[in-house]
Amino acid sequence: MNLADAFTRSVQQRPDKVALFWGESELTYATLLAQSLAVARQLTEKFGVQPGDRVGLWLKNRPEFIPGLFGILNASAVHVPINNFFKPAEVTHVLDDAGVDVLITDDELGVHFPVLAGARPGLRICKIEEAVAVSAESAGLTSPIVNRKEADLAVIIYTSGTTGRPKGAMLSHGNLLHNVESCRQVLDTVEADRFAVLLPLFHSYMLTVGLFLPLLNGATIILIKSLNQPHHMLREMLHRQATVIPAIPPFYRTLTHANIPSLPFRMCVSGSAPLPVQVLKDFEDKFHIPLLEGYGLSETSPVVTKNPLRGVRKPGSIGLPLPNVEVSVQDDAGGMLAPSEVGEICVRGGNVMLGYWNNPAETALAMRGDWLLTGDIGYRDADGYYFITDRKKDMLLVNGTNVYPREIEEVLHQFPGVKEAAVIGVPDPRKGEQPVAYVTPADGVTLDERTLLHYVRENLADYKVPKHIVFLPALPRNATGKILKTTLRQQAANG
Repeated sequence: MNLADAFTRSVQQRPDKVALFWGESELTYATLLAQSLAVARQLTEKFGVQPGDRVGLWLKNRPEFIPGLFGILNASAVHVPINNFFKPAEVTHVLDDAGVDVLITDDELGVHFPVLAGARPGLRICKIEEAVAVSAESAGLTSPIVNRKEADLAVIIYTSGTTGRPKGAMLSHGNLLHNVESCRQVLDTVEADRFAVLLPLFHSYMLTVGLFLPLLNGATIILIKSLNQPHHMLREMLHRQATVIPAIPPFYRTLTHANIPSLPFRMCVSGSAPLPVQVLKDFEDKFHIPLLEGYGLSETSPVVTKNPLRGVRKPGSIGLPLPNVEVSVQDDAGGMLAPSEVGEICVRGGNVMLGYWNNPAETALAMRGDWLLTGDIGYRDADGYYFITDRKKDMLLVNGTNVYPREIEEVLHQFPGVKEAAVIGVPDPRKGEQPVAYVTPADGVTLDERTLLHYVRENLADYKVPKHIVFLPALPRNATGKILKTTLRQQAANG
């Protein structure tokens, strides 16, 4: 079994059922498959894509994302989702690293093609509007033979690393099918469910929980169109009778403080960032809807744990391991720790990645035997519930998205006149955290904060741009010359 065949089988069981709502538009399962096969034909016949080739998909949330994805998989190729907030330099790194020669995009993002093509000679663009336009219902519901097995690579999803450059987590067809089935069991997903999708589909959380999970199990996706208008967004969910909402903590905080007396959802799921205990309590007290906090990472397809729908949900806990997923707490030597002992959260199971694309050194650092070392620190209690006490060193979570200071520091160091730079995170009531940069100018140089921030914004996604820059004559260091970020955090806390 592979993901393309699994989707085809799902379509054949319910061809005329609505698979996707987008504003006032309704797309059936059969339509999505026909469009997917049209994209697959474009890739193979026009662009010469071969089994195992990497194909990039750079789109904002829109209905065509789904045939773009399944078109790649039906061509027996590897899907490389690209963050639609990325600037051309960031996109080029992903394209180069994954060896992408064909990029599926649309007219909106396609305006960047001259820059991308200049940075990556030979890159060709497949316009999604043109690809799906040639889909004919007469294509039927029979997919081409997809020459992929469960062990074969399906997706390379790029996640920031401590080196500052995103690295590609390799997920097989089996990894993702395993995680979809585990999530189906935990969330009791049924055909009558309607999943409201408001987070970006390039994100591993939405790829599995917001896209594969509903479509491979015969449910329906409500792809939210009015993201910048909270009241319209909620109106869409209610109008289309959403039953399951996978979202991030700020969304639930907003609902809790909104003038809304009740909601009809079956359950809500919180991921991508820690859910504050107070938000969980306030939400469930107000709406009496289960709000399930979980935990995962791109390297695990991505879901690892979840608080149960039925049974005890512990505030502050990331919950219990998913079915057929093992979680342990280990010391630095790989020794298993007992309940209440704090160590590194480690994961193994069919959802754990194949490794990092073309990066055996990083893969070796991430794996200890068949255990994935998450870099997150925590413990489990006597009931088997897991708790995270700290996160990967230096990592920030801005609106639920990983931001690594090293990447920002590297850009700052490229600006003429910057001697050294360090980036830390500071709490932000709206975004969770925000980066703040500390910069030392070179001797005799005067730097302007606005100019420097503009430079960063030209090279990195907007959510990575520091909230502000503090100029210091020298950065604090220890005896070995290492920058003391703890001192900078104390300075930030003290204003």
